[in-house]
Amino acid sequence: MEDLFSYNAKSLAPLADRMRPRTLDEFIGQTQIVGPGRLLRRAIEADRLTSSIFWGPPGCGKTTLASIIAETTRAAFVKLNAVTSGVADVREVLKAAEDRLRLYGQSTYLLLDECHRWSKAQSDSILPAIERGVIRFIGSTTENPTIAMTPAIVSRCRLFQFERLSKEDVIKAIRNAIDDSERGYGGQDVKIDDDALNHIATLAGGDARSALNALELAVLTTPMAADGSTHITLDVAEESIQARAIPMDESLFYDMLSAFCKSLRGSDSDAALAWFARMTTAGVDPKIIVRRVIVHASEDVGMANPQAMLLAAAAMRALESVGMPEARLSIAQAIIAVCESPKSNSVATAVDAAFANATTGEDAVPVHLRDTHYKGASKLGFGIGYKYPHDFPGHYVEQDYAPVGVQGLPYYQPSDQGFENEIHRLRKIRGIE
Repeated sequence: MEDLFSYNAKSLAPLADRMRPRTLDEFIGQTQIVGPGRLLRRAIEADRLTSSIFWGPPGCGKTTLASIIAETTRAAFVKLNAVTSGVADVREVLKAAEDRLRLYGQSTYLLLDECHRWSKAQSDSILPAIERGVIRFIGSTTENPTIAMTPAIVSRCRLFQFERLSKEDVIKAIRNAIDDSERGYGGQDVKIDDDALNHIATLAGGDARSALNALELAVLTTPMAADGSTHITLDVAEESIQARAIPMDESLFYDMLSAFCKSLRGSDSDAALAWFARMTTAGVDPKIIVRRVIVHASEDVGMANPQAMLLAAAAMRALESVGMPEARLSIAQAIIAVCESPKSNSVATAVDAAFANATTGEDAVPVHLRDTHYKGASKLGFGIGYKYPHDFPGHYVEQDYAPVGVQGLPYYQPSDQGFENEIHRLRKIRGIE
């Protein structure tokens, strides 16, 4: 039976906590893993869930699903937070779990929030218990566990990736809170305009908790009308939810940077600018972004448009001399130049081939190419036979310039893109092609 203190604690809890789904049927989103017939749903319903890691962005339902498991399972359920718990806390949980299993045959779930924050020593402390079935581990994290967690733990768990909630999912969560008379505002006359609802759902960025917090603030701070209703307009919604900061962990940073680089290579200016804006807004050092632009100006454009590399290098100078936010114009110009340029990777393949065939530098230099700027060089025969190109028609003469015994020539093989067509034309004039 619920006492007065428990009732007061629940009634005074934040709206997002009060509206936490209690069953799988109430759960919003993540149909790819908990939809009808899906593995995770079947395992929860059968109370057969093995050690797992729930990975996804904030407010997408990881802790909520763990709470649903706690309500439906016949096993004991213990919750720890990796930030505040240590090895001693884990040992206490494991001892109690082992006693339950031995005396009553009851399993124990251990939910660990922010599990990526555990050290290797802390993670290793539960490995034997997981292997022997003393506990069923459920880790909850916003960071990629394959990067942020020890491989020993990850290899013993089933990984479930949660996606950011859709805008429709967030709208559903808001409407549920407005209509629910037990835990939400169903007992009050709360009205919300469609544009206000859409604004909160959009800026929540797939985070139901953020949306419900905004709704709660809007309801609590909006004066009631004469008829007792609370009307949430777009103006109220805009004040209740601020622009959402973009989360950025190590995994997301590298994923965004990869998407940015692939957009440069794929000639998609809009996508490249979008990733540039998102990374910059999330706090990524713009120098990191511009370095990639410089690299791709040579790697993916190269001699098809030599000006692209010059613009990319100029963007770095602009960043160093002018700074942000003004330099974003120069950076954007360089990004667009790289994207819209004809593409050729001939520079990259040429230099890769040259380095692959490079030795320790002991290849002999042909005699006619050796240095003659010192006394006695001519007596050694150095420089004899060298042909000065400017003495010949077209300022070109055929002769060997490569190291003796060099392998893999030709390294540079121009494509038919952009300025490299002109290189083909000049080569034909010189009789190279």
